[in-house]
Amino acid sequence: MDIVKAVETYITKLVSVPPSMKVLLLDGHTTPIVSLASTQSTLLSHQVYLTDKIDNKKRDRMPHMKCVCFLQTNEDSLEALEAELREPKYGEYYLYFSNILTKTSIERLADADEYEVVREVQEYFADYAPILPSLFSLNHMPDAAHPLYGSSPNTWDAKALERAVQGVTAVLLSLKKKPVIRYEKSSPMAKKLGVEIQHRIQSESTLFDFRLTQVPPLLLILDRRNDPVTPLLSQWTYQAMVHELLGIQNGRVDLSLVPDIRPELKEVTLTPSTDPFFQAHHLATFGDLGTSLKVYVQSYQSHSLAHSPSSINSISDMKRFVEEYPEFRKLGGNVSKHVAIVGELSRLVERDRLLDIGEVEQGLATGSGADLRDVQTLITNPAIQPWNKLRLVILYALRYQKMQPHNVASLIKLMLENGVQREDARLVYVFLNIAGSDQRQDDLFSAESLFAKGRSALKGLKGVENVYMQHQPHLAETLENLFKGRLRDTSHPFLEGAGPNASLQRPQDVIIFMIGGTTYAEARTVALLNQESAQNGASSAGTRLLLGGTCVHNSSSYVEMIRSAAANFPASVYEPPPGTQSTMPSLNLNLGGVNVSLGGPAGTGVYRTSGEGVSVQADGIKDGVKTLLGRVKQGVDRIASQ
Repeated sequence: MDIVKAVETYITKLVSVPPSMKVLLLDGHTTPIVSLASTQSTLLSHQVYLTDKIDNKKRDRMPHMKCVCFLQTNEDSLEALEAELREPKYGEYYLYFSNILTKTSIERLADADEYEVVREVQEYFADYAPILPSLFSLNHMPDAAHPLYGSSPNTWDAKALERAVQGVTAVLLSLKKKPVIRYEKSSPMAKKLGVEIQHRIQSESTLFDFRLTQVPPLLLILDRRNDPVTPLLSQWTYQAMVHELLGIQNGRVDLSLVPDIRPELKEVTLTPSTDPFFQAHHLATFGDLGTSLKVYVQSYQSHSLAHSPSSINSISDMKRFVEEYPEFRKLGGNVSKHVAIVGELSRLVERDRLLDIGEVEQGLATGSGADLRDVQTLITNPAIQPWNKLRLVILYALRYQKMQPHNVASLIKLMLENGVQREDARLVYVFLNIAGSDQRQDDLFSAESLFAKGRSALKGLKGVENVYMQHQPHLAETLENLFKGRLRDTSHPFLEGAGPNASLQRPQDVIIFMIGGTTYAEARTVALLNQESAQNGASSAGTRLLLGGTCVHNSSSYVEMIRSAAANFPASVYEPPPGTQSTMPSLNLNLGGVNVSLGGPAGTGVYRTSGEGVSVQADGIKDGVKTLLGRVKQGVDRIASQ
């Protein structure tokens, strides 16, 4: 189930015909899809000499050229295509659409084709962004103009629902899968999406007439609200860190704000399919990148110059090497890119004290030892950005909403006194009302139970990869239960029509769709499970996984999605959750200002959480990771100073 190859196949097909010089016209939706799945050289090899937007009215008339159009089936694209056909600029048109084309739309295009220039109309179901072989996105980043939610956190915006149905349907058609559907029971949005997809499959039965498999594929629809923790955490693997700190937009990274960046590196591409180093290391932890970069530079050196690789001992040596040998810079363009990216990541980690923040975040997310005092220390530290203080308090509130509401109240007051705006502070209550413990189906923080503490202690004694990688996305537990047959119908029911033995069958192909956006941390979990399945026949042997979401979040985009969505929800979303009003201050700005009233049975002050005795992290591991990351940071700092 490699969706990058699936989309590549579609793109190759549509640019192969006709076998002559041609123009490729795209719209705003299909442009990033083509850019992720193909390269300029590939298009040129198929005689595509010009790529342009369908809505660009300043294109020259070239009747000797053929035109291939690859467009989404939305109203804007259809109107632009109608206008193009009424005044054709090219000799012949080959029309390809990224989703199912209605009969009405075909009739509209036929009426517009007065000059009879259309030679072919096809549906190629590449209606999603293929980010990794096992990760796709619908590129729907919710905002005020394009919301995901309706008037409550349980309802869809009508346009967003249709877009999700189209996107998931396109994935199924491109992979030739007709699945049974399961959904998260606590999510009305998940059930609604599942019902609509099933209806679309039934109404387009001829398209879904695939050869039946012994066990049908599974489409598992999940809701981001059931795991609000994963997208809020700092990230410590390469691809996830770049997205968290710099942002990856359709395979491109903007480095224009990096101090002293070279002009050719102000915007770089970062996709595994075109970058062998990124392909090999996009899942690697940050601490391993320095060593990997050194090896990468040495391999280039050994191919291009007769210098001894042992002369490169640090990242500053790499920088000097790249600068001093112009002939190497052509070969080492990719090295320069990754050195620049890792250097900027290191600078941001140091500037924003992310090592200290990440350690406390992991403690909050896993129950391994972070307490109120740790959070208070960071909130009162003027070197910590207000944005990171807000994230910490949201994480603390999600964890201790029921057990320590008075501590949540004291932290809100504390961050208001330390640079966090009131408009931002009330997002703590928004998160608790939208994705708090009463809204979640599963217990994200099961380490509070006695048995879970024992499991956590055993895991800690065996050794953790490092202190910053303790947290596992909730998706990992869901998939483990699925593989072992423990995913209950009571929590993840099937839609009607799945058959009486559906819960007893173990699917070979599982497509997971996350409403509200997925993350690179979850994509890493899926990729590693796929690798494990392919290599050594573990418990998940034979199962192929594919993850997708309405978008791919980092912490800032996730919080902004919740912020913009809350504006359309009832005003009570800004108030303390039911049952905690007596201990939490009101931060509803609509009621006029902030009235901070602390209280509760224990009064105000510094309290240690109930997870105090569960800290099983080895200080040696923690110190070792800090030292390793420190070396990477220092080396790249030396590069920047040269």
